[in-house]
Amino acid sequence: MNTPPDLLIFALALAGGYLLGSIPFGYVSTRLAGIDIRSVGSGNIGATNVLRTGRKDLALITFLGDTGKGAAAVGLALLVTFLIGADIETRRQAMALSGAAAFLGHLFPVWLRFKGGKGVATFLGTLFAAAWPMGLLAAGLWLLTAAIFRISSLSALVAAALVVPLSAFVFDQPYPFLGMAVFMAVLIYIRHRDNIRRLLKGEEPKIGAKKETPAIE
Repeated sequence: MNTPPDLLIFALALAGGYLLGSIPFGYVSTRLAGIDIRSVGSGNIGATNVLRTGRKDLALITFLGDTGKGAAAVGLALLVTFLIGADIETRRQAMALSGAAAFLGHLFPVWLRFKGGKGVATFLGTLFAAAWPMGLLAAGLWLLTAAIFRISSLSALVAAALVVPLSAFVFDQPYPFLGMAVFMAVLIYIRHRDNIRRLLKGEEPKIGAKKETPAIE
């Protein structure tokens, strides 16, 4: 069976991953409940800000949706490349590209004029689907930090910073997946720059806390 050129496979992985990642679950779920999440708290469309509405059910839907779309992008890339008979390295590269594209789609969704979330849930879902040990490690780091400090942004920053070096040291993960994780980790830090400033000042809110003044981060 003749497989399509790698360039075409990678282009489709990027396009499909981005469109999946662009689905704004936080915005859609809160909108259906009569809330515009962009006018709540930080204005972010992620699960942490949705939790500030007091609707834990909507926050859970958002988290599962944002996690699932990252995993789905990677899973679909694996399925399609397997069905067309691509070699293992091409599969891994397509999975990494699709996952990275889904992450970009969440950060810059075409449906919301490229104003999206910060990508933590999508980061976790993508890692779990591409390499479950990395995903499990990232989730464990997030949960441990959250349990100790009760600060979502700090948990995300710790997980993003440590998952790649620890994975490279402990697990024998393919380079495309490590590269994808580095790419997402860098963007997580960029998207959390305001949170980092507040953390340094000791002004970052705890998980579940409400902000008085709406402000788009």
